[in-house]
Amino acid sequence: MAEDLYSQIEKSYNPQSLEQKWYKNWTEKKYYSSDNKSANKPFTIVIPPPNITGSLHIGHALNNTLQDIIIRYKRMKGYDCLWVPGTDHAGIATQMIVERELGKENLSKEDLGRERFIERVWKWKSQSGSQINNQLKRLGALPDWGKERFTLDEGLSDAVKKVFVDLYKEGLIYKDKRLVNWDVKLRTAVSDLEVDKRDVKGKLWYIKYRVEDSDLFITVATTRPETMLGDTAVAVHPKDKRYRKLVGKFVLLPLTDRKIQIIADEYSDPEKGSGAVKITPAHDFNDFEVGRRHGLEIIDIFDESAFLNSNAPKEYAGLSRFDARDKILNNLEELGLLEKEEDIIHVVPYGDRSGEIIEPRLTYQWYVDAKELARDALKAVEKGDIKFHPKYWENTYFEWMRNIEPWCISRQIWWGHQVPVWYGPDEQIFVELSEEAAHRAAKKHYGNDTELTQDSDVLDTWFSSGLWPFSTLGWPEKTQDFKKYYPTSVLITGFDIIFFWVARMIMMGIKFTGEVPFKDVYIHGLIRDEKGEKMSKTKGNVIDPLEIIDEYGADSLRFSLAAMASQGRDIKLSFSIIKGYRNFINKIWNASRFLMLNLEGYNPEFVYDKQKISIFDKWILTKLNNLIKETDTDFDNFDYDKVANKIYQFIWGDFCDWYIEITKSKLRSEDDTERQITQDLLVKVLTSSLQLMHPFTPFITEEIYNRLQQFRVSLKSVTGEITKSIVVSAYPTFNESEVFLKEYKYVEFLKQIVVSIRNIRAELGVMPAQRIKILIHPDSDKTHDLISDNKHFIYELAGVDSVEFTGDEKPKNCVTQVLSGVEIFVPVEGIIDLDSEISRINREVSKIDVDLKFIEDKLNNKKFIERAPKEIVEKEKNKFKELSDNKSRMLEVLKRLSEIN
Repeated sequence: MAEDLYSQIEKSYNPQSLEQKWYKNWTEKKYYSSDNKSANKPFTIVIPPPNITGSLHIGHALNNTLQDIIIRYKRMKGYDCLWVPGTDHAGIATQMIVERELGKENLSKEDLGRERFIERVWKWKSQSGSQINNQLKRLGALPDWGKERFTLDEGLSDAVKKVFVDLYKEGLIYKDKRLVNWDVKLRTAVSDLEVDKRDVKGKLWYIKYRVEDSDLFITVATTRPETMLGDTAVAVHPKDKRYRKLVGKFVLLPLTDRKIQIIADEYSDPEKGSGAVKITPAHDFNDFEVGRRHGLEIIDIFDESAFLNSNAPKEYAGLSRFDARDKILNNLEELGLLEKEEDIIHVVPYGDRSGEIIEPRLTYQWYVDAKELARDALKAVEKGDIKFHPKYWENTYFEWMRNIEPWCISRQIWWGHQVPVWYGPDEQIFVELSEEAAHRAAKKHYGNDTELTQDSDVLDTWFSSGLWPFSTLGWPEKTQDFKKYYPTSVLITGFDIIFFWVARMIMMGIKFTGEVPFKDVYIHGLIRDEKGEKMSKTKGNVIDPLEIIDEYGADSLRFSLAAMASQGRDIKLSFSIIKGYRNFINKIWNASRFLMLNLEGYNPEFVYDKQKISIFDKWILTKLNNLIKETDTDFDNFDYDKVANKIYQFIWGDFCDWYIEITKSKLRSEDDTERQITQDLLVKVLTSSLQLMHPFTPFITEEIYNRLQQFRVSLKSVTGEITKSIVVSAYPTFNESEVFLKEYKYVEFLKQIVVSIRNIRAELGVMPAQRIKILIHPDSDKTHDLISDNKHFIYELAGVDSVEFTGDEKPKNCVTQVLSGVEIFVPVEGIIDLDSEISRINREVSKIDVDLKFIEDKLNNKKFIERAPKEIVEKEKNKFKELSDNKSRMLEVLKRLSEIN
């Protein structure tokens, strides 16, 4: 049967053919399912819901890989795991896509009307909204697909309405007229996260304002001269001696018939521009606050599309903001009031969806009193009820929460949760859970049936996603899922949404459930390119995860991301890193293939005394159990990279490069007992390694594990379904009885001897096939016996055909290596011509010196450093270091050779 199963095993791993097969198997068997009736301890994660408009980018790949790793690990540890999948309705982004589709039909949303437009969006969602989920499946992510949610689901919509109504009735939601980020193309308020702040070339214009009843002028500097028509003051710093006498006086506002006051306010920076700034409360966030402090008039000169309105002088009304700018500058120059202009680089806010410059705009919007909600949310983190990993992100959280502003929650679009507010004919407000409830309240108020109009705004998507940890579990109903799985266990997310999402979930969770929404928050870094630069399409350095999966397989990508995900650091990702871990995946496949092809006569029921196995067997069991213990600790500390790298070192180094090599002769042994012990331990270690690896590389581990299970079943002549998937197998547990510290130390010592001999061979340029003689001087009889008993180990792994022991007299014509407890001597006679080798190395060193001098001169050349691209300079520095290291190694070899007598 072994021959049938393994004679045709592929020589190389082909992920594409296996990934689809196994994902289908997992979903058909519903291995992802949680069970709210299970007595097992729950472990819960809610996915940061990706936009339904989105496709899988490398950041998604990292975030969902880390979530999938911890869920698979906890599932194997016996937890009842619930990973809630779902998507966000993405109000603005989705509406834009559907509006573009309508544009192709020469239609607008207004042509359809609100109701028909919303129907059209739902239709688009049913056809295209599942793309991101299908891509997550290709990554291997295995959430509980039976409990998938959408932020506009009926249940979630009910939760949103209840939260709004309750907060309104407590006075924590209110309507106010304040400045917001206004997208002039989409004609809606947008959040700070939807604003792309770019460094752009611009100009700073210096404009002269005449002081009333004098010949004096005060000069203000501005990057936005078009807003001057809404100025209501000029501000100077109270300690600026230049303007002290002018404070309280008025200036004539150019191009208008208004005069405005000179005020003293610390917002003005004496070192910046002229030290005097124009104050336009309706069109600048800082100016708005200055205006509040001084009770200034607020004059809004723009309409919703940033065209000048009737509050501007007639000759400018109706112009776009940039046409108005040009005209204003021309008029100022004609009047001699434009003192000068300077070229500058400054930050300009753009709408990340529309690409238009964002305009601060004064509008009526719905707000949440975030300051009040933040109090308990702050305490929860201060008391340790919620822990951030890395911990320093708590400081960022505290900074934001202690300086929190009212949260603007309304948007002037159609797709989303429509504000549950209705207006009567006299603008009387009715805030209710449904239209029917609003009509009942209106009838009670007016005494008869009255026509009501619902507020046309929708809620910020962050409002609904702020309820995600509990609304997805059935709240406000006390469902079994809510009772068992809330609070959730951990949130895994990026640092950019700590305030926009994490903080709001904490505020809403505590307010409406009385408990924190999660106990731990793991913040992962940003993925950058190999030079450490942020990935962007314009730079052409974006790594597409789907292309990586196509070429290298999902396991290679997942393991690369996990191994690089060190807490507190961004990830520098490159194709070379991914290729390296692809080689690791292939290494596992090849090792497994070797084992499977050497299982003839294997008996899984074979019984033996583990106390009597070889020191090498005891060494690998000790290494394995230490690894199991460490991975549990590292997982508890969210050190995914440490787990991944320790598994990598164990499988590639300890298991493949050492243990398998040691066992090859045993697998050929005529001693049945020795061979069967070796087979059993190889299967045991491989199986445990696969289970340790599974959370990181689910596909290859499932394929190999499944083949091993098939083989076990075949030997027992069992019919029917084979042993269950690795997905639901038990994670290896630490076994104290399989830790042999004495034997572990012995083998580590023997490994040092082999490594030393290998290094000497490399230094002397000995060909791999050439066998050499070794002389050893041990420092004790115990060391002598250990080496003598395990000469075969040195023969097989160090390319040695003779190991002899020497006395205290040092052998001649040998390269020497001193280790703790032993001296190793490698005779050079017959291996190298000593004089020729010394001459060759000296020539190599001389050549390196020439190259080093050439690079050193380059790096000392200021013009080269200033003019050469950054990556070229870095390349030269790396080359210099590499050559210097090579030179050091060669000088060390020369030193060894010169000591030969």
